Amino acid sequence: METITRANLAEAIYAEVGLSRNESADLLESVLERISAVLESGESVKISSFGTFLVRQKGQRIGRNPKTGVEVPILPRKVLSFRPSQVLKARINHEEVEDEA
Repeated sequence: METITRANLAEAIYAEVGLSRNESADLLESVLERISAVLESGESVKISSFGTFLVRQKGQRIGRNPKTGVEVPILPRKVLSFRPSQVLKARINHEEVEDEA
């Protein structure tokens, strides 16, 4: 199974849209930068028929070093999660579902 890279995505934009390779790469970078900036500000990003990227706050908790068994505090932090849409789930499972709004 191959991992899709920025270069792969830029090449796909070039092939599908007809922009130059540089314009395709710039477009991709612009979209990714905008998504990153919105997530950095703590907001969520919803892409219709694909899914939602969410930033969640996790509180402090006690963890344990599995090697030594020593308890260690895990500091509060923000985590990024992705919730796929029903449309994406259906595509992955080769099912048919009506398009989301």
